Amino acid sequence: MTHELLVAGETLIDFLPERPGSLEDVPGFERRPGGAPANVAVGLARLEHAPQFWTRVGDDPFGRYLESTLSEAGLSTRFVERDPDAKTTLAFVTHDETGDREFSFYRDGTADTRLEPGRVDDATLAEFEWVHAGGVTLASGASREATLDLLERASAAGCTTSFDPNFRPELWPDAETFARVGRDAFAHVDVCKATVEELERLGFDAGSVSTDPGSVSKAERIARTVLESDGAEDGPHTVFVTRGNEGAVGLSSPRAPWPTADSGSTAAEADSRLVEHRGFDIDVVDTTGAGDAFVAGVIAALRDDRSLEATLEFANAVAATTTTATGAMTALPTRGAVDSILEDDVESNPTDS
Repeated sequence: MTHELLVAGETLIDFLPERPGSLEDVPGFERRPGGAPANVAVGLARLEHAPQFWTRVGDDPFGRYLESTLSEAGLSTRFVERDPDAKTTLAFVTHDETGDREFSFYRDGTADTRLEPGRVDDATLAEFEWVHAGGVTLASGASREATLDLLERASAAGCTTSFDPNFRPELWPDAETFARVGRDAFAHVDVCKATVEELERLGFDAGSVSTDPGSVSKAERIARTVLESDGAEDGPHTVFVTRGNEGAVGLSSPRAPWPTADSGSTAAEADSRLVEHRGFDIDVVDTTGAGDAFVAGVIAALRDDRSLEATLEFANAVAATTTTATGAMTALPTRGAVDSILEDDVESNPTDS
C-alpha cells in the first residue's frame, strides 16, 4: 500500500491570549491544538491530501486531547506515539495589535523531544512519496537525530523531501547550533520554505549573489544563494521565501520537476525560474499558523501538479485565509474556502490573472 505523504514533528498545545499584550499583562488564555508539523498535516487533510503524521505526545490529558483532535481532523493515528514518561509540550502565544505573535514554550524534556530514530523504518518509509519535517524537533533531545535520520533516509529512498526551519530562538542553545543543524537538514531537502531572517540565521548571504542588489529583492537574492551554495546535486532545488503581508517568492533550479505555467515542460528545460506573488488584501486577525498553512498549500499544490506560479498563488491564498480567524490548526481552511479567495481575487484584479 502506498501513501502519498508523511509529515513528522511536534504537536502541542497553544494557549492563545484573550487580548493583545505581553505575557505578563494578558489575563487569560484559551487552549488550542498546535505545533507546526501538526498544522501542516491537518492543513493537508483539509486540502484533500490527508497525510500520515509521525509525532509523540505525553500520555496525559493534553496528549489524549491532541490525539483525538488529529483523528477528528481526518488523520490516522498510526504514527502518533504516547510517551508514558514525558509531558506534552505547551506554548503560550502573545500577539500585538497587528496580529504578529511571540511564543513562550514549556518544552524541557517533553514528549516531542523524545522522537526516536528508526521508528519509521525503511520498509515503512518505502510507502511514501513525499516526506515533510519541521525545524523545532531539531532543537534538542533525541528528536534532533530522529528528524535528521528520517530526512536522510527519505531522500535516499527517492522521496521528495520538504522542510521548514521554523526558527524559535528560545528553543536553541545558541545561533551557531541552529545554523549547523539546520544546514545538516538542508543537505537532504528538495523543497524548503523559510523567511529571509531564517535563511540568514542559517548562514546564507543575500549579498553573495552576483546580481545588482537594487534590481532584485532581498528575498530573491537569498533564495538564489540557497540554490547555488549547495552545488548542483545536493540541497534544495526549490525555495519559497515568505514575506508576511507582502506575499512570497518562489525559485526553482533546473533540477526541479514542476511544470511551467505556459506549458507542460519542466524547469529542467530552462534556467532557474523565479515566481512572485504579492499576497492578498485581507483583514488579519491572527497570524499564528500562517506559515504552516503556506507549507500545506505548497505541498498540496505541487502534489496536484500545479505549476510553480500556481503553487505560489495557492499557498498564499491558504495562508491568507488562515489569518482571518484565531488559532493555528483551528483556522486552517478547506479547499473550497481557498478557491473562494482565489476567485474573488481574479474578479477584483482581472488583469493579474
